[in-house]
Amino acid sequence: MVTEPRVCPCGGGTYAECCEPLHTGQAEASTAEALMRSRYSAFVVGLGDYLWRTWHPRTRPERVALDDTEWIGLEILDVVDGTERDQAGIVEFVAHYRHGHLVGRMRERSRFERRGRRWMYVDGEQRP
Repeated sequence: MVTEPRVCPCGGGTYAECCEPLHTGQAEASTAEALMRSRYSAFVVGLGDYLWRTWHPRTRPERVALDDTEWIGLEILDVVDGTERDQAGIVEFVAHYRHGHLVGRMRERSRFERRGRRWMYVDGEQRP
């Protein structure tokens, strides 16, 4: 019996070819958008340690606590810089979720910076 490849939560292809190599440390995000997508996927699959490791040390909390929010979709709205040649970038997105009986969305404009050769999440401004 052949099973279908699991779709990546971020919508970028199969999980094995998209975010899983970033989550397992086999690859690094090449762009700010790739890191943002992998962080969204980490929320979906419950990888708090990955979220902590990819959060810039200057702004990250002591721990990343995940709750029972079910993340159900991602839309990228805007990308400013954040390419392989940049030192900083911005990604604006909408993440759709379900929390109990509540269905909602979270819109954020996130800032990313390179630290060494790795992209890191710095912070984000929530939008209406």
